[in-house]
Amino acid sequence: MSHTYDDLVTHRKNDPAWRLLTADHAPLIIAFLDRAFREPNHRYLSEPELALALEDFLFELRRLEGDDAFPRSAPEYLTEWAQNDKGWLRKFYPPGDDEAHYDLTPGTERALAWVDTLFERGFVGTESRLYTVIRLLEEIVHGVEEDDEARIRRLEAQKRHIDAEIAAIRTGDVPILDDRSLRERFTQFSRIARELLSDFRSVEHNFRELDRRVREEIAGWTENKATLLESVFGRHDMIADSDEGQSFRAFWDFLMSPESQEELSTLLDHAFSIESLGDLRDDRRLRRIHYDWMSAGEQTQRTVARLSQQLRRFLDDQTYLENRRIIEILNRIGRHGLALRDTMPKGTVMEIDAIGADITLPLERPLYSGPGDDSIVVRIDDEETPDVDLTALFNSVTVDTERLRRQIRSVLFETGQVTLAAVLARYPLEEGLAELVGYFSIAAGDAFSVIDDEREETVFWTDRTGTHRRARVPVVLFQREATDG
Repeated sequence: MSHTYDDLVTHRKNDPAWRLLTADHAPLIIAFLDRAFREPNHRYLSEPELALALEDFLFELRRLEGDDAFPRSAPEYLTEWAQNDKGWLRKFYPPGDDEAHYDLTPGTERALAWVDTLFERGFVGTESRLYTVIRLLEEIVHGVEEDDEARIRRLEAQKRHIDAEIAAIRTGDVPILDDRSLRERFTQFSRIARELLSDFRSVEHNFRELDRRVREEIAGWTENKATLLESVFGRHDMIADSDEGQSFRAFWDFLMSPESQEELSTLLDHAFSIESLGDLRDDRRLRRIHYDWMSAGEQTQRTVARLSQQLRRFLDDQTYLENRRIIEILNRIGRHGLALRDTMPKGTVMEIDAIGADITLPLERPLYSGPGDDSIVVRIDDEETPDVDLTALFNSVTVDTERLRRQIRSVLFETGQVTLAAVLARYPLEEGLAELVGYFSIAAGDAFSVIDDEREETVFWTDRTGTHRRARVPVVLFQREATDG
């Protein structure tokens, strides 16, 4: 990819990451934001918490640089860093909270990631990355192979290679990675794990940008409402069904599987027990990185649900204004009619076409067709962690949301409203945590359902292995009006 001079000049002026790296106090900003957000893995902080942390950080710097260094107060710095011409922090107000909060922007994440590369250790591992490149090329080429015989020959060759390895191990020839190979692969794992964690902020940013563009489009819409709704909801479906959306959904389903969580925990425990990794094990955040992924993913899911609710209320407000305008027009027509009732016009006033009925025969309707196969064909196997079955990422459990809706309606038939715990008492979870998330998805999409984050309840189920599970979740209240429609 080539870069022109004009493109680079424009990018330097408009890109928050570039502006941060060239800022006068870039060391102060980068060091503080890394300490406040990335080291403890905070998704966002309230303004008093962040201001107090910055005051402590400035106090430490003034002891080293002098009392005249950084003369402004912490709130002034935070306000400046969140302005549009900087774009290093995002200032927002969470629902139900009148206290401002701050979060890192994707541009700041990119700048911090680039600074990390300046402090990487002198050891540069190329073997594992070479294997990764070759493996990706093999997946690309073999993934589009349509010759059945060629695929069978390749699988048989892999089977012979695996049988040879098993025979060698039985004779005592057990291949063990040396210290250099272990450190190289662990370094690559650490870098990819952190990059994956920072991707969630970019996903949230993309959804907020989509919501902003949709609101602008609604505000300036001049055509009929049906076309507007088709455009709005079609765009949401396009994002969800895109390659990025399907990949994120498959990643989230895989991560929410109890078996996957236990497997990741076991692998991390074993990895951090290897003595030859030395000081690479000092970063304790990596040991619970999968829980950080879950926390970041949950925050992203909550952001998407909140944006959907806000968009629904925004559309309701637009509908109210439109109906009000229609009523005013009808009232004006009525007043004109009353004024003209004693002076009836002469001649033909209006003509309409002949009234006819549109008849549609039952057999003309198309038959029901089930949902298509959304399985992802391309897989990237990780040779460094051969014990992880990555096929589970693309063979995740499919939850039948229509079945869940029927179960909710069945319980609501006896009463006007019901909690999620009462529904689960009647219909226990069959697909575990994935099905529980499906209930929350239904509640978030129903206008009359309520998800009370202030209260919690405990739900229980038994997974496929017979292990008893429980989870503390917000109280969900379903109502008959929200599901019958």
